[in-house]
Amino acid sequence: MEIKVVRRVLDVNEKMAQQNRSLFAEKGIFVLNVMSSPGSGKTATLERTLSYIMPEIKTAVIVGDICTSNDADRLARTGVPVVQVNTDEFGGDCHLAAHVIEKAASNIDLDDIDFLIVENIGNLVCPAEFDIGEDARVVVLSVTEGEDKPLKYPLMFRECNAAILNKIDLLPYLDYDKNLAIRNIKQINPEMPVFEISATKNTGFDPWIEWLKSKVRGKQDSEV
Repeated sequence: MEIKVVRRVLDVNEKMAQQNRSLFAEKGIFVLNVMSSPGSGKTATLERTLSYIMPEIKTAVIVGDICTSNDADRLARTGVPVVQVNTDEFGGDCHLAAHVIEKAASNIDLDDIDFLIVENIGNLVCPAEFDIGEDARVVVLSVTEGEDKPLKYPLMFRECNAAILNKIDLLPYLDYDKNLAIRNIKQINPEMPVFEISATKNTGFDPWIEWLKSKVRGKQDSEV
């Protein structure tokens, strides 16, 4: 019975995700689902990313958290339109589902943006299971986490299109094997690009920004 219930939930979510995807395609909007464990520096990474792409690329952000608007407040200071989603209002879900994105997106002028970022709830399990109608998925991993995270949470790394390895400025002070972490990522997803950055020191962003801009422009060109 439980398996059937879960299957129904995922089927309903998939239907809503396809509706989202059709809407975003109609508007020519590239949608990026950004996921990570808590404390990886996801919000700091997005703050820096926005500083590189705005105002050239008109962007909006949907921020998911169980409680608080702390991350949304930080991102709003960049000047980007931000919609906050708190899942404690409906049970404290540890992920954003497609119907939540549909409702949040209704608060954004979709005719005025080219790029929508979804900062998902900090969790390496649930968010990977739910399609929200995005074009690409990115996972942020920090060097303060174990090198074995890709092996422990393979679905996340299998489903994502790119990985960001953050906090590399801390490598001299940690017993962390960066090359092993990257090998573990490649073991799960051999084609996945890995971008090494430090969000706090603002280093290593050029390859990541180039990749991101190519994806956004590619979506725009495909809709012309």
